[in-house]
Amino acid sequence: MAIFIDTTHRSNKTEIMDDFSMKGELLRDTLDKLGNINKWLGGNRVTLSGIKRLLKEKPKDKIYNIIDLGCGHGDILRLIADFGRKEGYKFKLIGIDANQDAIDYATELSIDYPELVFENKDIFSEDFQKMDYDIALATLFLHHFKTDELEVLLKQLASKAKLGLVINDLHRSEVAYGLFKLLSLVISNQMIIDDGLTSILRAFKRKDLENLNQKLNLKSEIRWKWAFRYQWLIKK
Repeated sequence: MAIFIDTTHRSNKTEIMDDFSMKGELLRDTLDKLGNINKWLGGNRVTLSGIKRLLKEKPKDKIYNIIDLGCGHGDILRLIADFGRKEGYKFKLIGIDANQDAIDYATELSIDYPELVFENKDIFSEDFQKMDYDIALATLFLHHFKTDELEVLLKQLASKAKLGLVINDLHRSEVAYGLFKLLSLVISNQMIIDDGLTSILRAFKRKDLENLNQKLNLKSEIRWKWAFRYQWLIKK
């Protein structure tokens, strides 16, 4: 099978993880291994650095509400909680996921983090639209949606977030696809391999993000980060 592939256009192929009824050991093993991969490749730091930039020169004597869309087993929120404790910030951290088993697992893993709560919500529901928050996080999340869905979601998030959005997603490129094919040789979870390749094909080129930014008239910054990530910071 060829290592490289045409990435001119976004793929509409769905990922196995898009089945929100998935549960049990396969889901938990997948979330654990994905968390480790993101940690090893430095992907979680892309989200954390974005939060630091939004909070720069902001007072530490107020509580900041931060929501994490597609939170999985909550690893990024625990990282943010550790950062907040170390730096003296007061956070209320809310993980949102459409998979109830992921929510249950995240809750189990976060027993020592009282500032974290996890909720099973549909991000296009009225219930979600009523939420109030200072910062919205979307880490490896937006690529799951079609462009027209992204326009609706981003417009809503940008209007509600008091400080801004931190988006951390994949760069769609032939090189990223090829390197992940090589990395897959040492990954034991076939679902991660299949979904990882699909994720890259569903992800973004800089122009995709710039087009969304222009259409929605957002105040933002787009930065390329290792390993083949875009940090898209939308400020209020």
